[in-house]
Amino acid sequence: MTYEEMKARTELASLYRIFNYLGWTELIYNHITLRIPGPEKHVLINPFGLSYSEVTAENLVKIDLEGNIIGESFWKYNLAGYTTHSVLHKNVPDAVCVMHTHTTAGIAVACLEQGLSYSNFYSAQLYNKVAYHNFEGITIYEDEGSRLIESIAGKPAIILRNHGLMGWGSTAAKAFSTLWILNRACEIQCQSLAMGKALEISEEVLKKCTADSFHFNPTYGEGQDVLDALTRIVNKLDPSYQSYGRID
Repeated sequence: MTYEEMKARTELASLYRIFNYLGWTELIYNHITLRIPGPEKHVLINPFGLSYSEVTAENLVKIDLEGNIIGESFWKYNLAGYTTHSVLHKNVPDAVCVMHTHTTAGIAVACLEQGLSYSNFYSAQLYNKVAYHNFEGITIYEDEGSRLIESIAGKPAIILRNHGLMGWGSTAAKAFSTLWILNRACEIQCQSLAMGKALEISEEVLKKCTADSFHFNPTYGEGQDVLDALTRIVNKLDPSYQSYGRID
């Protein structure tokens, strides 16, 4: 196993523990995938049957872009999960890390005809960054892939109608920043709707907020500082995900 793969395994395992810490879990379902650096374009995914709190660097499953398991693995993976992720890994150059959640707020907004409302501090940072894709059922059919890519249209996140949220990026930090802001925007929107009609933000201000967001600013690590802080928290809680020892 290469150093690059061990590092990727540790990074992805930490992401699963972070999601678990944040409550972004759905029993044994949903996925975060990460491409291993190298010409083979292999991808790591969680073993199907384990909770996020049980994922470790060692038990992550390595697969190729066609979904074939590489090497030996005691665990299988969820085909319904990887079908969508594989489309992004194959067709979106920046999709090195892909994240998918079924948070209550995320699905609630995905079920709204209006979708995401540009009426709060968080959604204002995502202006013209969120795509939509109509619900076609459980994602196990490859022919949906071309329609998904068409729906994405170059944006870094998507609301899967009636389903949930997805975010991706050229690094895990970028993917996480995008998904965190999107999910937080959905949480605030759900609370706002419970109280009445939300006050929409002007397009001029939306453009300014999106351009000024620290989460996407290289000066602030494009989300890496946030991810590092969360990694320190999960390391204090339970560092057992680092099956190969700490990789710096």
